[in-house]
Amino acid sequence: MKLTLGFSTCPNDTFIFDAMIHGKVDTEGLSFDIVMEDVEQLNKRVTDSCIDISKLSFHAYAHATQNYILLTSGSALGRKNGPLLISRQKIYPDEVNSIKVAVPGINTTANMLFSIEYPDARDKKVYLFSDIEEAVLGGEVDAGVIIHESRFTYEQKGLRKIVDLGESWEKKSGYPVPLGGIAIRRAIDEDIRIKVNRVLKRSVLYALENPNTAYDFVKKYAQELDDHVILQHIQLYVNNYTIEMNDEAKEAIRYLYKIAFERGVIKLISDDIFI
Repeated sequence: MKLTLGFSTCPNDTFIFDAMIHGKVDTEGLSFDIVMEDVEQLNKRVTDSCIDISKLSFHAYAHATQNYILLTSGSALGRKNGPLLISRQKIYPDEVNSIKVAVPGINTTANMLFSIEYPDARDKKVYLFSDIEEAVLGGEVDAGVIIHESRFTYEQKGLRKIVDLGESWEKKSGYPVPLGGIAIRRAIDEDIRIKVNRVLKRSVLYALENPNTAYDFVKKYAQELDDHVILQHIQLYVNNYTIEMNDEAKEAIRYLYKIAFERGVIKLISDDIFI
């Protein structure tokens, strides 16, 4: 059976999907047509219901729960790995509501966490995540919410942190930061959904046990080509939650949706969100 599969070019995604799309693990008869795009483009594919399986932001999933359900393998959650709000000039946290801020997509979890932290900040401009640092440096915006490998490079470019949105979330909630997950269409038979989850878990475990085997694929698509940054990225975003969500991870996602609903960021969603 062939399914469409979407994931981003970020090192953590190419790392965990490498084995299952390149025949390094048993896919139990499944094959995949691959779509590799920026996470906000993938978010749109899911909200438009035009892909079978996809990585997406947990924010975007809140708008797609009717047609998709979350796999329990492949997710990006963790501690000390959330988005950062950065600027070129010194800006204090209490000034954020009155400045122009670049965000990496309206339906990204980064924007959700920013909206929870600063519900009165209205002047936002959407950029591709990899362009945000340059937008801040060039004065197009006053500040930017950065994700992925940008958190490892912003200081080298003369930028400074206003607030760590992930750290703030952790302090207030006590939970790890839920960033993104893998969603599959509810219309697909449950047996196939479970099989996909099993194959993906096998792929994640293979990558963690044989990290060098994914290196060429990861390196080919990495935005930041420095080997040390790539390694940092993978170590930060691929962890035990990626292998399999535990109860804490599921509670963190549900709590994120609860707070986002209370802040008016999303509508109330069903509790039936995990396979």
